[in-house]
Amino acid sequence: MNTPPIYLDHQATTPLDERVLEAMLPFFTSEYGNPSSPHTCGRTAARAIRTAREQVADLVGAKNELEIVFTSGATEADHLAIVGAALAARPHGGHIVTTAIEHKAVLAACQRLVDHHGYTLTRVGVDAHGRVHPADVAAVLTPNTVLVSVMHANNEIGTLQRLAAIAEITAPRGIVLHTDAAQSVGCGLLDVAELGVDLASLSAHKLHGPKGIGALYIRGGLRITAQQTGGGQERGLRAGTPNVPAIVGFGAAAHLITTDAVPPPPRIRALRDRLQDRLLAAIPGATVNGHPHRRLPGNLSLTLPGIEATDLLDRVPGIAASTGSACNTGSGEPSHVLTAIGLTRDQARATLRLSIGRTTTDTDVDQAADLITRTAHTLVPAPANAA
Repeated sequence: MNTPPIYLDHQATTPLDERVLEAMLPFFTSEYGNPSSPHTCGRTAARAIRTAREQVADLVGAKNELEIVFTSGATEADHLAIVGAALAARPHGGHIVTTAIEHKAVLAACQRLVDHHGYTLTRVGVDAHGRVHPADVAAVLTPNTVLVSVMHANNEIGTLQRLAAIAEITAPRGIVLHTDAAQSVGCGLLDVAELGVDLASLSAHKLHGPKGIGALYIRGGLRITAQQTGGGQERGLRAGTPNVPAIVGFGAAAHLITTDAVPPPPRIRALRDRLQDRLLAAIPGATVNGHPHRRLPGNLSLTLPGIEATDLLDRVPGIAASTGSACNTGSGEPSHVLTAIGLTRDQARATLRLSIGRTTTDTDVDQAADLITRTAHTLVPAPANAA
């Protein structure tokens, strides 16, 4: 029997919590009704969706469940938020702003507005830690700016952005502020009221829920142009029969976080720091990317000079990790996030993304540190004057 690898790729996806699966199972079998049907079976499914909507709303600090619209994932939520909000605001202007380190789903949605709807786009740069300075956002705003999209936490280097400070700039101007919060919501870090965002994209599989389900938080009163039309589901913003089991699973995963039924972020951060300290001490020249303190508790982006990260991972099949975003897999190009913070192409290719999660143990961390260290030493030639 093969031993499963040590899983250090929680930013790509998380294992489904058994309690979430238990909540979902009846809606695959006995509770199979269509929530739009008027009979008992349909009403049962509709109640389950309403409960899940309330649970997700509680997780992000929404005023009520009507501010949550379910989607197929954060990518669709990004598209609905960016394209939908920009088109709804089109009479007021045609300029949008984002950053150089956004997820590809955000960059693609912005580019769609440019290519198909004639919008102009400004990408704001970041500092060496991957932080967007609010003053830099303010500097590029124009009377025609209708939307700003800044991710809450970066999916490669984990850096958290100062969204509340950016909201203080956009709100008085009537500019919609969107954030891709897929990475941060599972850590209990997202409070939409506290951050002042108008739109927030979410994904269940980043917080031990099922794949194929996400949500968009839409501040009450904000107009959005639907991108998937048909029936009147999701307040007319997302047509199609709802995926009831997945929605129930999303709600259950959110509820586990709000009720403190899962390990808290400080425990995950302590494991991350343990892994980071061991690797930095054992591998000469290794450096950490992202903000030293203001980043996701489980994130560790590590550059190992003189090493091809893909080669290292190929030699340690006992570890499941990545070299960057899962969305970049198979691309020969270096990460746009890493080059945006100033890394060279060679440095970007020498970078590992290790991400700790609630299922990671002390033993996992220690064994992974040993495996990575030993392998790194075999890939870097010893100095000529070494004994």
